[in-house]
Amino acid sequence: MPEQAEKKYDTNRDHMPEPEDDSPEKKSRRKLVVIAVVALLAIGAALFYWHSTFTEDTDDAQVDGDLYQVSSRIAGQVIKVYVEDNQEVKAGDLLAEIDPKDFQVALEQAQANLANAEAAAIQASVNVPITSITSSTSISTTGSDVQSAQAAIAQSQKQVAAAQARVAQAQANAKKSDLDVERYGPLVEKDVISKQQYDAAVAAAAANRASVLEAESTLIAQQEAVRQSQQKLSQARSTALEAVKNGPSQVKAQEARARAADAAVKEAQARVDQAKLNLSYTRILAPTTGIVNKKNVNVGANLSVGQDLMTIIPLSNLWVTANFKETQLEHMHEGQKVEIKVDALGGKKFHGVVKQIGGATGSRLSLFPPENATGNYVKVVQRIPVRIDFTNLDQENSDHKLRPGYSVVPIVSVK
Repeated sequence: MPEQAEKKYDTNRDHMPEPEDDSPEKKSRRKLVVIAVVALLAIGAALFYWHSTFTEDTDDAQVDGDLYQVSSRIAGQVIKVYVEDNQEVKAGDLLAEIDPKDFQVALEQAQANLANAEAAAIQASVNVPITSITSSTSISTTGSDVQSAQAAIAQSQKQVAAAQARVAQAQANAKKSDLDVERYGPLVEKDVISKQQYDAAVAAAAANRASVLEAESTLIAQQEAVRQSQQKLSQARSTALEAVKNGPSQVKAQEARARAADAAVKEAQARVDQAKLNLSYTRILAPTTGIVNKKNVNVGANLSVGQDLMTIIPLSNLWVTANFKETQLEHMHEGQKVEIKVDALGGKKFHGVVKQIGGATGSRLSLFPPENATGNYVKVVQRIPVRIDFTNLDQENSDHKLRPGYSVVPIVSVK
């Protein structure tokens, strides 16, 4: 029995825990382990904090986009409307139509006025060379007239000289005849010569005196011809001078009329272009791809110029406006990459880039900016609007689920 009990005791002893070894070596090892764990935790915390400085994020951000106000550019009555609220449209889609009849009539009238102006311009341009040729011909003709008048004067002067010579000759003949009559008178009384000879001398004297009168009349006529030729020369010179002076002016005046006609053509063409534009404005087209909202037009409505019809909310030209705290902007600059999480799409991630950092804080740009110089001043961390552009929006938003106004969380890589 004692052996069995001893044996049993030995068996139980095998299962009993051995007493702890509180040796200095073991205590030292435990200290090293604790120190190592604490060091690792500190290093991990430092690494986490250091890595957190690589990015800046904010939940004060939303998707922005240009809202296109569709308005009427002409006054008229709506005859068709092709869209409804919240309908998706593409750029260039027909939204509504205005009655085009009045604008078609205005276009036809403008085209008729243009044709009339073009005909007048052709006539004016054709008259320019005609006027120039007429002016040159007039100058040349009047010059010839001057030369002809000068030649006529020279010829008349020669005829005057000849007439003067004939007068002198007739006077000499008449004087000789008179002397013969004086000599024959005593001789016929003494019957030295016959009565017949004396009568012949008297007749010759009378004839010679008549020749003097005729020659003098011819001389007077030739002198009058010279005077008339001189008048014609004076008139020809005046006409030539007028032609030389007025010819270029007439050409310039015709050229001015041609330019005025060309200007009238351009004016008429501008009216045609304006009429075509007005006619095209009867078809109201979507300026961009997007969603129709705030439709305010129906068939039969009479529109005025500039009247708002609807709003198109774009689906492609979008960006993010993020209001970062001023303490987050130290390392932020243009061109940094951004990861964008969209709340409405289950945290779907988009990619972008910092495009611009605002020029002033949101409070300064508000309708009623604060006046820190009055009252009690309390320092408040300000926010600066930062524009973030999407870098791959066409692929990442191919389903067009991203909408302006969605809240997002942009994470900017600042290091």
